[in-house]
Amino acid sequence: MIFVNLTTTDLDRSKAFYTALGCSINPMFTDENAACVVWDDQTFFMMLTREHFAQFTDKPLADPRESAQVIMALSRDSRAHVDSTVEAGLAAGGVENGAPQDYGFMYQRSMQDPDGNNLEFSYMEAQAAEEGPGAYTDQHGAGPDPVPGTNSDHHGPGSYTDEHGPDTDTAPGR
Repeated sequence: MIFVNLTTTDLDRSKAFYTALGCSINPMFTDENAACVVWDDQTFFMMLTREHFAQFTDKPLADPRESAQVIMALSRDSRAHVDSTVEAGLAAGGVENGAPQDYGFMYQRSMQDPDGNNLEFSYMEAQAAEEGPGAYTDQHGAGPDPVPGTNSDHHGPGSYTDEHGPDTDTAPGR
């Protein structure tokens, strides 16, 4: 199991936000200092008040509204599911980080929760995950549903290859 511990300045607001994304709250591990957010059977977010989180480290706590220390990259089962998850998060007080990114083989949208914690939702074509993004786009083109204004041409400027180099084995999710 994976437990990701994150700080919050408002536990009730965090619970409402993550519930809006489709998560549930495990009451057995939730109290006035922490909420256990259930993403799936193996992944949990422990939303901790800053004071409670500070008990687990001697280091100064980062303010996620001011600096980034982690991006939680979470898979969705379709492009539409990526969009609906982000739209639900925006309606619950999240803030989108830039425009959607469509690499043809992979579609991503990023946002911050109300505390500034970074979330990235993505969908990758199953065949691209198996073959690698370069081989997939060479065979299948840019992919379905390109988003206007994004870089959906795998080989063009600003594409995955341009941003990350020709080594397609380093693609996210590989």
